[in-house]
Amino acid sequence: MQSSLLSFIAGMEQAGRNVIRAGIVIVFLWIGCLKFFTYEAEGIVPFVANSPIMSFFYNDPAAYKKHVNKEGELLQKNHVWHTGNGTYQFSRVLGVYLVGVAVFVALYRVWPTPSMIASILIFLMTAVTLSFLVTTPEAWVPNLGDADWGFPFLSGRGRLVLKDTVIMGGPIITMSESAAIYLDRHQKK
Repeated sequence: MQSSLLSFIAGMEQAGRNVIRAGIVIVFLWIGCLKFFTYEAEGIVPFVANSPIMSFFYNDPAAYKKHVNKEGELLQKNHVWHTGNGTYQFSRVLGVYLVGVAVFVALYRVWPTPSMIASILIFLMTAVTLSFLVTTPEAWVPNLGDADWGFPFLSGRGRLVLKDTVIMGGPIITMSESAAIYLDRHQKK
């Protein structure tokens, strides 16, 4: 009984690969589509505004703290500022990118090379996202009187970013699978 269970578990590698690929597709499609909505676009502002490699996408990244809305809140003056800042435009472009890489990862059997490239782009994107732990002050619990603040105390935003360490493993698997399919097809020619 124990050995048959272990044999079953040992044979689950492909099922795990399928779940990872499906997870990447679902997460990137869903979050990509959310980038077209105001609250999601505003939610990524602290990350982008503080990133030395991304802040140039905004017109006035340094002023974002004066224009923060809570999720679901609409303050018209902040909305006007975000429109002028390029917040919504950047988020929509990012949304198209996320949906695009998700589609290519999903179509790995049809287009292995674009799928592999999309997986590489996802890997690189997660590396940039992880850099937010260093560049975004909002990733850490602020000093509001409690003794537990700053490093290593992750805020909600910081916990969200830290999960990308796990997400980073997914595209390694999907790019590897896509490359194997490509090589297999070209060796048969």
